Amino acid sequence: MTTPADVHDVRDPEQPGRLLAIERDALIPLLRARAEEDFALPVGACPGWSVRSVLAHCSAALTRVVENRFEEGVFSPEANDRDIAERDGWSNARVVDELERGMTEAGPVIAGADGKLDGLALGEWVHAGDVRDAFGEPGAYGGAGLPDALALLARITRERGHVPLHADLDDLDEPLRLGESAGERPPGRFIGDGPTLVRLYTGRPVDGAEFELVGVEAKDLNIFG
Repeated sequence: MTTPADVHDVRDPEQPGRLLAIERDALIPLLRARAEEDFALPVGACPGWSVRSVLAHCSAALTRVVENRFEEGVFSPEANDRDIAERDGWSNARVVDELERGMTEAGPVIAGADGKLDGLALGEWVHAGDVRDAFGEPGAYGGAGLPDALALLARITRERGHVPLHADLDDLDEPLRLGESAGERPPGRFIGDGPTLVRLYTGRPVDGAEFELVGVEAKDLNIFG
């Protein structure tokens, strides 16, 4: 069991990079073991994108971080589409190689960015879950990186003044507190597991998941909405 993220309000600069490294060590071997046709599978969480599209987007974003390339409009839907298109002629293996390098080298850059890029690391981890989900692999939005992902999610929602929520998670010993803590709004309550909470906060489907959500609507939790 893990320590609840709400006791770590002080930013851990190594946490985003640690999350990327944990996911790299799990995801890259999985990708290298998949057949070429699997990269064309649709990703339900990203309409219109295949597994390859998601991976190309992720590898491009991390390469931008490593190379400090943040021109105007970066990470907009249009810029994301251009990044993916620039990799159209690449082999799947080359995309995976770039992703591995990015997940290795972006951590120190994110650590030194005073929190401005922490959300990107969380987004990369969520996209890895999207790929696992598309493959039908177990453990999407979970696994060894879940404690760090939950801690990042909790801190990011607090910093953004998001709707308050107390989450009683199967994955943590104590409740996780998310969102603003000024007491102006009564907190909602979630009972369930960590991967389902991640799905709710990132707008991913929760069909078939067993959980309880009281005092707040699912649509109000989505940090990407």
